[in-house]
Amino acid sequence: MEEMEEELKCPVCGSFYREPIILPCSHNLCQACARNILVQTPESESPQSHRAAGSGVSDYDYLDLDKMSLYSEADSGYGSYGGFASAPTTPCQKSPNGVRVFPPAMPPPATHLSPALAPVPRNSCITCPQCHRSLILDDRGLRGFPKNRVLEGVIDRYQQSKAAALKCQLCEKAPKEATVMCEQCDVFYCDPCRLRCHPPRGPLAKHRLVPPAQGRVSRRLSPRKVSTCTDHELENHSMYCVQCKMPVCYQCLEEGKHSSHEVKALGAMWKLHKSQLSQALNGLSDRAKEAKEFLVQLRNMVQQIQENSVEFEACLVAQCDALIDALNRRKAQLLARVNKEHEHKLKVVRDQISHCTVKLRQTTGLMEYCLEVIKENDPSGFLQISDALIRRVHLTEDQWGKGTLTPRMTTDFDLSLDNSPLLQSIHQLDFVQVKASSPVPATPILQLEECCTHNNSATLSWKQPPLSTVPADGYILELDDGNGGQFREVYVGKETMCTVDGLHFNSTYNARVKAFNKTGVSPYSKTLVLQTSEDTDSEEQTLPFPVPSERLPLRRMSPFSSTLNLQPSFPGRSYFDFRSSPHQLSLHSSLQSLNAPGCNFETQSAPYSQLVAWFAFDPGSAHSDIILSNDNLTVTCSSYDDRVVLGKTGFSKGIHYWELTVDRYDNHPDPAFGVARMDVMKDVMLGKDDKAWAITEGGITKGATIGVLLDLNRKNLTFFINDEQQGPIAFDNVEGLFFPAVSLNRNVQVTLHTGLPVPDFYSSRASIA
Repeated sequence: MEEMEEELKCPVCGSFYREPIILPCSHNLCQACARNILVQTPESESPQSHRAAGSGVSDYDYLDLDKMSLYSEADSGYGSYGGFASAPTTPCQKSPNGVRVFPPAMPPPATHLSPALAPVPRNSCITCPQCHRSLILDDRGLRGFPKNRVLEGVIDRYQQSKAAALKCQLCEKAPKEATVMCEQCDVFYCDPCRLRCHPPRGPLAKHRLVPPAQGRVSRRLSPRKVSTCTDHELENHSMYCVQCKMPVCYQCLEEGKHSSHEVKALGAMWKLHKSQLSQALNGLSDRAKEAKEFLVQLRNMVQQIQENSVEFEACLVAQCDALIDALNRRKAQLLARVNKEHEHKLKVVRDQISHCTVKLRQTTGLMEYCLEVIKENDPSGFLQISDALIRRVHLTEDQWGKGTLTPRMTTDFDLSLDNSPLLQSIHQLDFVQVKASSPVPATPILQLEECCTHNNSATLSWKQPPLSTVPADGYILELDDGNGGQFREVYVGKETMCTVDGLHFNSTYNARVKAFNKTGVSPYSKTLVLQTSEDTDSEEQTLPFPVPSERLPLRRMSPFSSTLNLQPSFPGRSYFDFRSSPHQLSLHSSLQSLNAPGCNFETQSAPYSQLVAWFAFDPGSAHSDIILSNDNLTVTCSSYDDRVVLGKTGFSKGIHYWELTVDRYDNHPDPAFGVARMDVMKDVMLGKDDKAWAITEGGITKGATIGVLLDLNRKNLTFFINDEQQGPIAFDNVEGLFFPAVSLNRNVQVTLHTGLPVPDFYSSRASIA
C-alpha cells in the first residue's frame, strides 16, 4: 500500500488529492490546484472564436502546440505564448513533487463560493503539469471536468488503513480516539462529543451506534456514490459513449450530443473495463514479479562481485608472489653462478701466485748460488761446474718465457645480465579482457574433389558451409593412429588445405576436421577414411572422378598449402571414404608411381614388395645451418661443423632405395649418408648417437654416387658407391620408422635422387634367397 501513495498525490500541491477532477488527458488534479494554475489566454484563442470558425468539435479545445510553447528550448523555467507579441510571460514554479506548474495570472477575486463554483477568468487555459497538454476552458470552467470519485474512495480507504486508531471527527483541538460510530450520521464520536452532540434522546435515540472498527467496515460496504453528469448536475450517468470514452446521462443523449456515437449501457461497460483492467494487471503483475526476481539477482550479483573480487585479488597476489618467487630463485641461481665464477677466478690467480712464488724462490736461490760461485778464485774448479750452471741459468730463463708473467685470469667478470626482455614482459603484464563473443562456427565440409595424394603424403581440403554467417578463426585437423585408436591433432591454423607427409605405406586410418573461434569449437566433420597403397602386386587403381594432375604435387606448388611432418607413430592413408554417408564416395590411389599425363595413380611391377617413393629433404626438421635448393633436393651447409638433414618421408615397411650424388667435395670433409630416427641429433656427424645408421668413408669423391638400400622386410641396411656394394650388409636388425638422412659441412654439396628401383643384383640375390 505504501508504494501506491505516489499515485494518490496531486502533482501540483504534493498532497493527497482533494476533490480530484479528471482532465481530458486522463491525468488528475485537485480542484483548488487546477484553479491555481489557470492562465488567461488572448481573445483570439477563445472557444467561441474556434466554434465560430468551425474548428471546434468538442467541449475542450487543445491549443496548437506549434503556436504555444510553455517551456523554452533551454528549459529556463518560463512559459509564454508564442506568436503573440503582447502575450505576457509568467514565471513557473515547482510543486513539492518536482513537477513545474504555472501560478495564476492574477489573484483570484474574493468570493464566498466553493472552488468548484467560483467563476474563473474569461478565456482561461489550463496546462496539465504531467504531460504539458494545454486546453482552453469553456463557459462551464472547471465544472466541465468530471470528478474522480473512484480516486476519492481509494484515498479514503488508504488513509483509513494508515490511521493507527480512528479519531473523533468533532473534537475541536486534538482529536481524541473515537469510541462509537453512528451509522445514520456516518460520524465517529468520542464519549464527550457523543454526549454533547449526539444525545440518546429524541430522534437521535433511534440511530444505531456501532464500534469504530465495525463502522469502518460498514463504510466500505456502503453503497457507492452515484456520479452526476457534468452538464446536467441533476442527472446521474446511465450510459457510456464509446467514441468520447466518457459516461453520459439520458439528457445528453436527448440533446443529440452523442447521436452518431456508439453508446452502451454503463454497467456493461463497467464490467468490461474492469475485466480489461484485470487482464492488463495480470501482465503487469508478471512484469513486476520478474522485476522483483531481477532485483534479487542484482543483489546476489553484488555479493558475488564482492566475493569474486576477494578471490580474484587473492589469485592475483598469488600469481605475483609466484613470479617474485621465480625471480628470487633465478636470482639465487645467477648469484650462485657469479660466486662460482668468483671462486674460479680466485683459484686460478692463487694457483698462479703459488706457482710463481715457488719458481721465483728457485730462481733467486740459483742466482745467489751463481754469485757465490763467481767469487771463487780457483779456475779449474770454476770451469768444472760453469758449463752446467750456464745451462741451468738459460733453462731457468727460458721457463720465465712468454706468457709466464701474464695473468691467467682477468679481474673483470665476463657476465652480462640481459634483463630487458623480462622488464618488457613485466611492463606488458596486464589482464586479458574476455569479451562477449559470437556463436561457434559451423561444421566444416571436407571437399572430396579437392583431396589428392602423392607418394605417402595426403592433401586434405575443407571449407565452411555456403550459408554459414559465423566466421572461423582457424581449423583443427585430426588423424587417428591407424588402428582405430584415439585421434591426434596434426594441424591447427587458418588454412583450408593441409598436406600430411611421413605416412606409412599399406596402412589405414581416419581423418576429421573442426573449426574454432573465440567462443568455442564446432562439431567434427564427417570422418574421411584414408588408405595407403597396397604391395606392388595389387591391381591398378584409378580415381573415380577427375582430379587435375597439377593438383597432385600440391604440397610443393600451392602457396596456400600447409605441410606437416607427423611423429613416427603415424601411418598414412590414400583411400578416401565418407563412412557416415549411405552412398560412399571414395578416392583410391596406390601412392607407388604417378601417371604424369593422366589423373590416375598406377603401380609398377617392381618385385619383392619394393615401394617406390618420391621425396625431398625436409627443411622443417633440418638444422638451421642447412642450405636447401633445387626444390629441396640439393643440400649444403653454411658451417664448418657437421649438420644433419632428414628426408620428408619416413619408412617402416617394404624395400626402399635412393641415391645421392656428390656435387662438391673440398678439403677432404667427412660427409655421412644413411637413415635416422626423427629425434636424431642435428648438430653432430650422422651416426655419433644411437639414433642414426650411416656410412662415412670409402671412395667418396666429387661426382660419386652413394646408394642407400633400406630393406625393412629383412630388417637390414646396405650401402652402394658408384653401383658397387660396400661390404655385405652394413646394419641388421633395423626395425621401426626411419628417415633418409645426410650429415655434411660447407665443403660438401649433394643432390638427392628418389623413385629408383632396387639394383638388379640385389633383386636377383633376394629372388634366389
